[in-house]
Amino acid sequence: MKIWILLLSLLFLKCNGDLSKDFKLTVLEKSKKYTPNDTLRFKLINKKNHPIDSVVYQLEGQKIDELHPLKNRTLGIYDLTASVYVSGRKSDYAEKITIVAPVKPKLYTYSIINEFPHDKTAYTQGLEFYRDTLYESTGLRGKSSLRKVDFKTGKVLQKIDLDKVYFGEGISILNNKLYQLTWQGEMGFQYKPDHLKMEHSFAYQDSKEGWGLCNDGQNLYKSDGTHQIWILDGNTQKEIGKIQVMTDKNALKKINELEWVEGKIYANTYQFKKEVGVIINPQTGAVEGVIDFSGLKRKVEQVSNLDVLNGIAYHPKRKTFFVTGKNWSKLFEVKINLKP
Repeated sequence: MKIWILLLSLLFLKCNGDLSKDFKLTVLEKSKKYTPNDTLRFKLINKKNHPIDSVVYQLEGQKIDELHPLKNRTLGIYDLTASVYVSGRKSDYAEKITIVAPVKPKLYTYSIINEFPHDKTAYTQGLEFYRDTLYESTGLRGKSSLRKVDFKTGKVLQKIDLDKVYFGEGISILNNKLYQLTWQGEMGFQYKPDHLKMEHSFAYQDSKEGWGLCNDGQNLYKSDGTHQIWILDGNTQKEIGKIQVMTDKNALKKINELEWVEGKIYANTYQFKKEVGVIINPQTGAVEGVIDFSGLKRKVEQVSNLDVLNGIAYHPKRKTFFVTGKNWSKLFEVKINLKP
């Protein structure tokens, strides 16, 4: 009797076994770079001709058909999934879909307007102008700080040190509050900018690291070292959305210090072969411009701990950009020009 029960159990398992290898989700024209102007085409291959009850296709959680126009979709890397139902059983299949920018970024260069002294011991992580005063955040554990600086002389007007467990990162000032990120501390801080008095801290959510920070007058935008920029509620600092930064070829990773200027995000990129900045459309995530900052690093004192370009601030009255780097002895006021 026990043998018959075992045989029946094995037969049942064989008839109702794992379907994971019986189907395959295939993206057609997979080598093509998809843009919002394209139509996504895919199909489900039924290797063993199972009678299918139903199939549900989803792109990042939204139900779609096998011919899906990508018009109006933001750029990024998304999950295409198929949920297949056979005899009451469900099996899931997935593929990655990449939607890139439809056009190449424009190329820009720079003109130096002024050179100002800068503290070469400052491992610059964030720059921001507020009421004509330059605010600067510096990094490294045990050396991280938040400071107010006279940009013309380089004199530090006021400075507070972070606890040695924190690695200071990007800053932004919104609604008369200064926000500072930390790198891997999973925490940011809010200050009164006039006196650098800390008011409270806020925890990160899905973005585990803090890199750069800017704002659009309502919400904060936070980079985390990936190709993603997170949108934070300006009042609660809770994550309410994100954009994925894409060129016309692929995702652009290591987005660092951020600055919001006239509806665009200007950003440093960390540890690229050249000193470059990028101009990002916050509505789509497209990299619309690449700024070649090469040559600036050679103009500063070549100290042993000299590091990469980092720190970008826009002066709204002068309508110019201020850039520097980690342990750079100069702060450069520059104009950004479209490359001829």
